[in-house]
Amino acid sequence: METTLLVMTLNELEGMKAIMPKIHSDWVDQIIVVDGGSTDGTIEWARAQGYEVYVQKQRGFRHAYEEVMPLVKGDVLITFSPDGNSIAELLPDLIAKMREGYDMVIASRYLGSAQSADDDIVTAFGNWLFTKTINILHGGRYTDVMVIYRAYKKQLVYDLGLLDDEAYSTPERLFGTKISWEPLLSCRAAKRKLKIAEIPGDEPPRIGGERKLQVLRWGAAYYFQFLRELFWWK
Repeated sequence: METTLLVMTLNELEGMKAIMPKIHSDWVDQIIVVDGGSTDGTIEWARAQGYEVYVQKQRGFRHAYEEVMPLVKGDVLITFSPDGNSIAELLPDLIAKMREGYDMVIASRYLGSAQSADDDIVTAFGNWLFTKTINILHGGRYTDVMVIYRAYKKQLVYDLGLLDDEAYSTPERLFGTKISWEPLLSCRAAKRKLKIAEIPGDEPPRIGGERKLQVLRWGAAYYFQFLRELFWWK
């Protein structure tokens, strides 16, 4: 089982310097820094450290994933935020759990004693609501459907239609935003009744940079997806 770590960046120089040295090169088979057009030196620093860097052409998280997919060599994808929110030391645990035969393993911020230091009252409620919605409507057993920090088989990208623009274009147009594919991945994996596990994973405070959440627009777009999935995708 080969693994590819996608490190998602946009002006995260301070976080990259603090977090990336904690990732041992022998933990994964490939590391790609996927950058959204940083202007703070993130791209230059990553290249100077010898990392493979891909600078996306179209704005938005899901487009970054779409564009980098042809470069992914691993059978398993791990998506990772180097802003401090994702704990690097959990990578071996995620990979070990995947080796037990799971289709997806999530580093849940709400499993057991895990906590999110980055939540406020609005995002905490939103994460709870979205998780409950997928569990009730689509048969999930999640504690965290939204988090980026997770490992999953690359083939799921194709099997679950995550590259299908129609899955995103309507909510993005309605709410004037760009969204990622983690919530849809969680939703469709539950509908397909895939083998899914979670491990507890704290979310520490972010390091430097700026929080890029569009709370209301993203929340509305994702909830639209969850409701439409009752009728949209089989």
